[in-house]
Amino acid sequence: MNRQRFHRTLYGQVLVATAVGVLLGHFWPAAGLMMRPLGDGFIKLVRMTIAPIIFCTVVAGIAGGGGVKTIGKAGGLALVYFEVVSTLALVIGLVVVNLVEPGAGMNVDPRRLDATAVAQYVGAGRARSATAFLIDIIPTSVVDAFVRGDVLQVLLFSTLFGVALRMLGARGASVFQLIEQLSSIFFTIVAGIMKAAPLGAFGAMAFTIAGFGVGTLAQLGKLVACFYLTCFVFIFVVLGGIARWHGFGIWRLITCIREEIFIVFGTSSSESVLPRMMEKLQGLGVQRSIVGLVIPAGYSFNLDGTAIYLAITTVFIAQATNTILGPARQLALLALLLITSKGSAGVAGAALIVLAATLSATGDIPVAGVALVLGIHRFMGEAMAVTNLIGNSVATIVVGKWCGQVDEVRLADRLAGATFPPAEDAEARRARN
Repeated sequence: MNRQRFHRTLYGQVLVATAVGVLLGHFWPAAGLMMRPLGDGFIKLVRMTIAPIIFCTVVAGIAGGGGVKTIGKAGGLALVYFEVVSTLALVIGLVVVNLVEPGAGMNVDPRRLDATAVAQYVGAGRARSATAFLIDIIPTSVVDAFVRGDVLQVLLFSTLFGVALRMLGARGASVFQLIEQLSSIFFTIVAGIMKAAPLGAFGAMAFTIAGFGVGTLAQLGKLVACFYLTCFVFIFVVLGGIARWHGFGIWRLITCIREEIFIVFGTSSSESVLPRMMEKLQGLGVQRSIVGLVIPAGYSFNLDGTAIYLAITTVFIAQATNTILGPARQLALLALLLITSKGSAGVAGAALIVLAATLSATGDIPVAGVALVLGIHRFMGEAMAVTNLIGNSVATIVVGKWCGQVDEVRLADRLAGATFPPAEDAEARRARN
């Protein structure tokens, strides 16, 4: 089998562009700051396709054979999975930060911190009640949901539309075909946008290094190392164990989605590959209806990397400001994080917003302590986004297996490195063999 040369692969180009961005940002910071539009522009290009792709994927998946019972079962199982795994992520984060104690000995006086630097996060970080959160999932209008790109609102409307289209049967055939055609068009657009991924990664990394500098990274290196170590352990121990239990290997999955991982790492945004991940997971053999439901929902409810970040940074700020958190207080903190992390789902800059909301709700840990992590947030955001991406990939396959909506032969073949045309399914390969 002929392999593409490294510099011709997308992940190779993204990796090189990221490295060049680091060098530019470090040695020529003024120029690095000017590269920000490249990263922001790339992410905006991807975001403009997310809502219509979710709509087309969910509607076609349900109307094309997903079934209402299957969707309902998948939704319930996905929420249970998200809650259990997110809780594990929070617990592991708390255990590691208590063992490593990255903030111990810093003796920061909260009164000397710049509270104005975190004001924007405190204002947006007021936690919503569960009722308010559920009501907000219902869009004011269909157009409003698509205009604002609210993933959960688009997902709700898409599910209702798909169920209705399925109930119409033959009368909705022409609409179904139109949606299939639109889906192909949007995925073709995404394929074109992805060619600009190296530029996006270059611009985002150059701006990050120029704006925050490796000096800030060195000052809080222990916290960053603690966070990266925890993400590594979570991916290969927790997610690896879940994957093995369900008959596939985590390393093979990571290898399969390596291009998406490099793009996410370079841009610090898991949204930058959401449409591409939906297409790739379908290619792995997961039914379209499952992918269309679990992936968008996971981007709001199954943020494992964000959960680890929240647990570690909250306790770090307490350690740095000499705020005592005993076992009982940390259990209460765990319960609080389970609520606040869902309360701001889908909000831009959600990690810092939820962090501020959590500190405000504790009443003891100074909210101004968020200023301690502002300078390294982007560096931690890279590992956070990658962990979220891998976590949602595993979740989609697992929920698909629970619902019997995974082509096991195709999944094994693809993870083993074999390639097949997208339209070729398990039955066709069995007939061929």
